[in-house]
Amino acid sequence: MLKCVNQAIPIAPDVGRLQAKLVLFCRRLRRAFHSTENLAEKVRQLRAEACGYLERPTIDELRLMLVCNLLIDLALHGWSVENRHSKIVLLPPEKHDESLVLQKDRIRQKHLIERDAQLSEPAVQEFIKGMERRRLTSKGWHSIYSVIRDGEELALGLRRGASYKDPDERARHLVGIIDPYLQFVTPDAVCSVTVLRLKDIWRYFRHTWVNIYRSVPGRNLMVLVRDRAVPCHPVVGIAALASSVIQQSIRDKWIGWDSDIAVAAFAANPDRKTIRCLLGQLRDFLKGIYTADLIKDGLLTSKDLKTTSPKVIAKLRAEAARTIKLHRKSPESAAHKSGKARTSKDWIALAETNLYRSKRCNRLAALLEVQGVLDDANLESLSRKQLHRILQQANVRDALKRVVRFGKAERVGISMMDIMVCGAVAPYNAILGGKLACLLLGSPEVVGAYAKKYGDHVSVIASGMKGKKVKRSPRLVLLCTTSLYGNGSSQYNRVKLPADVVGGQTSVCLRYEELGTSQGFGSFHFSKESVRLADALLGRSKQGRKVNSIFGEGVNPLMRKMREALTLVGLPSDMLLKHGNRRIVYGIPLAQNFRRLLLGLETRPRYIVPQSDPRTKTSMIGAYWRHRWLSRRIEQDSVLTQVASNCLVYPIHHGAQVKVTGDDVPEMLKAMTAAVS
Repeated sequence: MLKCVNQAIPIAPDVGRLQAKLVLFCRRLRRAFHSTENLAEKVRQLRAEACGYLERPTIDELRLMLVCNLLIDLALHGWSVENRHSKIVLLPPEKHDESLVLQKDRIRQKHLIERDAQLSEPAVQEFIKGMERRRLTSKGWHSIYSVIRDGEELALGLRRGASYKDPDERARHLVGIIDPYLQFVTPDAVCSVTVLRLKDIWRYFRHTWVNIYRSVPGRNLMVLVRDRAVPCHPVVGIAALASSVIQQSIRDKWIGWDSDIAVAAFAANPDRKTIRCLLGQLRDFLKGIYTADLIKDGLLTSKDLKTTSPKVIAKLRAEAARTIKLHRKSPESAAHKSGKARTSKDWIALAETNLYRSKRCNRLAALLEVQGVLDDANLESLSRKQLHRILQQANVRDALKRVVRFGKAERVGISMMDIMVCGAVAPYNAILGGKLACLLLGSPEVVGAYAKKYGDHVSVIASGMKGKKVKRSPRLVLLCTTSLYGNGSSQYNRVKLPADVVGGQTSVCLRYEELGTSQGFGSFHFSKESVRLADALLGRSKQGRKVNSIFGEGVNPLMRKMREALTLVGLPSDMLLKHGNRRIVYGIPLAQNFRRLLLGLETRPRYIVPQSDPRTKTSMIGAYWRHRWLSRRIEQDSVLTQVASNCLVYPIHHGAQVKVTGDDVPEMLKAMTAAVS
């Protein structure tokens, strides 16, 4: 284990009468991480020991299992666990003064241990074997290897391409070697060439990634990049978009969603058009809340929705507190099932559940409070000079900040997505196929596929708040992502597409913009064992779960669940949720006016890549990639040798094949542990 010089953190986990067992486990954990030799196997054994009471554990045994698994998670992410005078002490990861290569490899090995543990699971192994087994289909004998390209064949074609010195001749040759297109994964879709299910193809290649494969809640769009230049249309790469995270401070400042910055900018240069737009948004937010039951129960009157009363606001907040307590005691899970079809009465019934009644009361109280301040300010009647003066008042600025935050909450899940997966599979990864996948996410086909998938989608939370079906237009105008490592991303670096090469304006580009570095706060470093045990423990606690994994309970339920579980077992949640793996944050605007769209100040996107004839635009993007990256890359003999090393002749030795790496640890990682305490 790495020696740390950071301040020690004494902890006293609440495991009831099993404290002695916890101390012994901590000693074994420390010995296991003393050296990286056979680390994966040692972690597997520790996990088995830490889940030793799975049949019918007592509450204390559940606490012990959770704490032990959490300590393994922390150790894998660089924390040290020590016993000092029968007390347990945590030492946070040391801030390493190390090379970027060593830093990247250290993070990579943490991911690989957990990924390889997943690959060793029987169900996962059966899936992989099933995909690799040749089967007779209506299109002949096929397996996953049918959609993997042989590196020797590809390298041969690329060498011929490199022999053409004239750029136009080389381009004409290369289009016959690699001709990419997009294919979108839907639940029942199959490959027309092999009859393999597209979602199985996507999942297989996802298992070749460094980090563990996890499903993500919310909206998603999975993409395959295929190559029609050869008969079986091999997979060039995969990508996946998912619902954007709600809170990302660097991103929000860049967009203009940071309420302090947004209102300060507006106050410095106010205009009536923006005022009317913000006040219009406030009115729409109020119309989006079902109030019939609240009026019937005497919490407010129709008049109170127009004239703010502090007494009414106080009653609404008291009712919100009362009903959320009832929800936690009895979550009414059946009423919240997201997949069920709902009639008009069902939406009203959902709105009247304790969860949504609490949400509605809280939101209504906040909106009425804001409305009262802005009505008193009478902003729409003021001159520009008067606006500038009144916008210096703290209460007016605070009210406008809340309008900005309400708008962000409404649009973050509709008009933007996060790139969760994006990259090439072998042998295309050696020729910068990852950059091709990045560029193709800016294709109008992606915007269209997102609109098609969610164009008729009912927003459950908005419908539950309004008591009737609500659909929101899914105009995708922004993508965001983060690097896996904290020292940048060679894949996203310098990726840009001049709009004029796809028929757009000459002065703009589709580009991956580096926004800054995240703070390394979240729950990704907690294993599935820890999450499962946290859920079980919260379910057995006397207080009941505050987080029941019910859609609509709030943002990032996993992180809130882990925070609650950490607190329940007496661990410092704020400190342990800070995993410290800082990452580079990227923004990829698809529309020139994305900021004003996301702020609700405009409604019609001005896309950087023209949206007409989407498939042709995809082909044009592929042609640009061949000219900008592929044509130069194939001039390096070492690259073509790397491509050719991916061989499909038995015994198969190919980078696109799922493999468990075993217990081998690179020399540079071994060097990290030389300074063991």
